[in-house]
Amino acid sequence: MEIIGDRLLLREWRVEDAAVLYSLASAEEIGPMAGWPAHRSVEESAEIIRTIFSAPETYAIVLRESGEVVGSIGLLASGAAHSECVAEGEYELGFWVGREYWGRGFAPEASALLLRRCFDELGAPRLWCSHYDYNHNSARVQQKCGFEFHHTEEQSHPLSGVTVRVVYNCMTAELWKNSCFEG
Repeated sequence: MEIIGDRLLLREWRVEDAAVLYSLASAEEIGPMAGWPAHRSVEESAEIIRTIFSAPETYAIVLRESGEVVGSIGLLASGAAHSECVAEGEYELGFWVGREYWGRGFAPEASALLLRRCFDELGAPRLWCSHYDYNHNSARVQQKCGFEFHHTEEQSHPLSGVTVRVVYNCMTAELWKNSCFEG
């Protein structure tokens, strides 16, 4: 399945994308800010495409004009979501964009496409999104998309074991439909 936006296309990940995934996800500014280790090889990136990125509603973020992959975005259903907040019928949004593509609005645009899918096509009543309190870029994207603060939790970071604060934001279908930010 493909989801088409003005500048972006969301499509399934392909094993042929492994080299570009590695070039993006090997940067220390990407994975560790989201709780996963930087990729260590093209082979590891290919395995992640075959396993983690093969999950339903997981997409490569692609520039429409050039076909260039710039990041990843996806919706996790309640049973697969990382957050315990996600109830039956709800989803959790996760996204990242390669360092060299930051500041161009790709994450908010891709998120807007999945907000529309989540509420209009999948009929979810609520969408969750979270970030570590020090991940200001993710916080800004969520703010731009219209997510509202819900609560914070102290959690052990999966890589370091250090206690970190996680900020949980959500958006309801009603809020989205009444919002001026619908993508």
